[in-house]
Amino acid sequence: MSARLIAFYLPQYHPIPENDEWWGKGFTEWTNVAKAKPLFPGHYQPNLPADLGFYDLRVPETRIAQAELARAHGIEGFCYWHYWFGNGKRLLERPFNEVLKSGQPNFPFCLGWANHTWSGIWDGCPNRILVQQTYPGKEDYKAHFETVVESFADDRYMKVNGKPIFVVFQPNDLPNSVEFTDYWRELAIKAGFPDLYLVGLCSDLTWEPKLHGFDAFTSHPPRDIAIRIPKKFFNRVSAKLRRHLSLPTVYDYKTLVDYAIPKVPSSLPFLPTIVPNWDNTPRSGANGVIFQHSTPELFGEKLRKAIQFVSPKPVEEQIIFIKSWNEWAEGNYLEPDRRFGKAYLEAIKAEIVELNAGDALIPIQPEMICK
Repeated sequence: MSARLIAFYLPQYHPIPENDEWWGKGFTEWTNVAKAKPLFPGHYQPNLPADLGFYDLRVPETRIAQAELARAHGIEGFCYWHYWFGNGKRLLERPFNEVLKSGQPNFPFCLGWANHTWSGIWDGCPNRILVQQTYPGKEDYKAHFETVVESFADDRYMKVNGKPIFVVFQPNDLPNSVEFTDYWRELAIKAGFPDLYLVGLCSDLTWEPKLHGFDAFTSHPPRDIAIRIPKKFFNRVSAKLRRHLSLPTVYDYKTLVDYAIPKVPSSLPFLPTIVPNWDNTPRSGANGVIFQHSTPELFGEKLRKAIQFVSPKPVEEQIIFIKSWNEWAEGNYLEPDRRFGKAYLEAIKAEIVELNAGDALIPIQPEMICK
């Protein structure tokens, strides 16, 4: 048995002119993280970094230290979120560009296209458009491909049977997904690759990736889980009153474990995404969502279920996504913090060590998949 753990990676944590203009000089995700406060009794905030500190991703040593931590605890690679808004508009590209050009860290990676519009949701103005995601057409698809093809050719790029893995955050937002995927596959073959391995994120667990031009799909936790489970009692109040009382929506993290592997038709090429923790109130305040009482032990239990689920797949397709490596303002990270230290990483290492030791795990069959 084996498992390929890929952690989504946010290439933020460095100032850019756009964020300076929108949120104030020097803004990064750390701005919201550091000022976060508890919103109700028992709410743990702020969540603050430990070993790596309040880092700046322009610093090569930080990126190397992240990779060393991930490798030492059983993560195969990072999926760097990549922003292409159309007509060549990009943001937050510097950290990954430096990883690519420098050859460091020597740690596997792939790319995920975060194809969504940026809005003012952080300051309570979700209708305020900061950068619009656009799809100008085929020439733009070509320009986009030409921007990423160098990374596909890098020895560190993760592949499935020689096919570069590429993730799309909102596949259903593409005007014509098959047109996009067919064209990119054509361009990839012309560039010398056997094909691409395209993965879409989708909350609809009956979504059929092949019909949309994709090879596989993964879920969108916690949003797809939150719509299927009950809220805690104190949130059974009107949204207006909840905002007035500064009460976010709260779930018990144990429900994430119970719903770790959703019920998906066995015929569909589904890859699980698991979440170690979640609390996006540093960004969204009373509009946020919290999965409370997360522990490394519960996360390890969830990872075990995901490993069992992928075990019947071909070895190179035994992929498990972890959301996320470093989404600190969403309370969604694996990096060491001041509360648990490296315990979430150690939970991964423990499961991978057990897996590599050859302990017999019973693959999850379709009838065993929970809720």
